[in-house]
Amino acid sequence: MKTVGLEQTSLDSCVIDAQQERLVVTREGKPVALVIGINAEQLEYSTDDVFWKLIEGRRKEETVSRNELEKLIETTPPETS
Repeated sequence: MKTVGLEQTSLDSCVIDAQQERLVVTREGKPVALVIGINAEQLEYSTDDVFWKLIEGRRKEETVSRNELEKLIETTPPETS
């Protein structure tokens, strides 16, 4: 993640940088914005009602804790081809 002072940048420069990595913009040394680049596919999903209904349904499903997941991984034998 890159950090840049608001006084030393432009919007155009922030957009270019955000295409490569997340960009924290600061004012007087304090974070004031996070700029994250997106691509066409991300934009399409972010505005797709079907996608968000899928996400909403998934969030309602039962989950496991990280510890439970790690135990499952440890006890599951690896697949062989």
